[in-house]
Amino acid sequence: MRVLGVETSCDETGVALYDSERGLLADQLYSQVSMHAEFGGVVPELASRDHIRRTLPMIASVLAEAGIGPNEVDGIAYTAGPGLVGALLVGASVARSLALAWDVPAVGVHHMEGHLLAPMLADDPPEYPFVALLVSGGHTLLVNAHAHADYEILGESRDDAAGEAFDKAAKMLGLGYPGGPAIARLAENGTTDRFTFPRPMVDRPGLDFSFSGLKTYTLNCVQDLGEPNDQDRADVALAFQDAVVDTLTIKCRRALRETGSSRLVIAGGVSANTRLRQRLENMVHTERARLYVPALKLCTDNGAMIAYAGWQRLAAGERSGLDLTVRPRWPIDELARPPAAQA
Repeated sequence: MRVLGVETSCDETGVALYDSERGLLADQLYSQVSMHAEFGGVVPELASRDHIRRTLPMIASVLAEAGIGPNEVDGIAYTAGPGLVGALLVGASVARSLALAWDVPAVGVHHMEGHLLAPMLADDPPEYPFVALLVSGGHTLLVNAHAHADYEILGESRDDAAGEAFDKAAKMLGLGYPGGPAIARLAENGTTDRFTFPRPMVDRPGLDFSFSGLKTYTLNCVQDLGEPNDQDRADVALAFQDAVVDTLTIKCRRALRETGSSRLVIAGGVSANTRLRQRLENMVHTERARLYVPALKLCTDNGAMIAYAGWQRLAAGERSGLDLTVRPRWPIDELARPPAAQA
């Protein structure tokens, strides 16, 4: 089965073609980062308009790259949520229109399920069950994946997600958008142990996250420095990054122990952070577990993960109706199991 995947949930247009026998045939991504950078964050209306310009030409380009004609596509998957409503509607409208024109089924995919399944595109994918740390944009959550489409939320952010906290800390330090890569680059020159930032909610039971207090602590630290120089800023960046990484690592260890799982998946934009990967790799080694991470190009939003997740659901008999429905807010544990999985 060949499935075309379309991702337009936020500020990246992703299109890919997945073949269930041959794997990923083509994968293209366009990032709007430079357009939104001057505003310090994503402007929803600009994001939607850019998706309108990019999506159809990218679909044509992906099909040409794969050497596949529209008559050889067996299904179309698109991101139905969560995300920016206008951006979601662009991808959904294009995908559903093409599905009708090509007389193939279409299915709406949960954006975070796409991230969760991204490591499945590797040569050595994880087996179920596993624990997944999903850290993408406005989402930070721990999920117990019992089986495909059978997900239990173990913990989630009560306020700012990790990615949002990175963006806000970067703004405090006068860095660009997005904040995660900017903080990571600056932290490379930081002095270890000059500042010690709090690890929020690690001294109490549970697996929820909260990064708003860490954000406030960072702001107070920057203000106390008066006019921070380059080294001050690097030291703050390192302390902030270490606090986030340690918090995520501690909660992941706790999740592995509570579930008895020996497999940990991390996915989403923040999973590209080198320090986080190293810290989690060390942790799973001591826990006699194994870490699974997607390729770096699959950490950010992309069409490949949507095509793969869509193939899983289409192959299991799921089809979206003719109504054009998107869900800007959509908890992953409310995701329905496809017909074959319910049997």
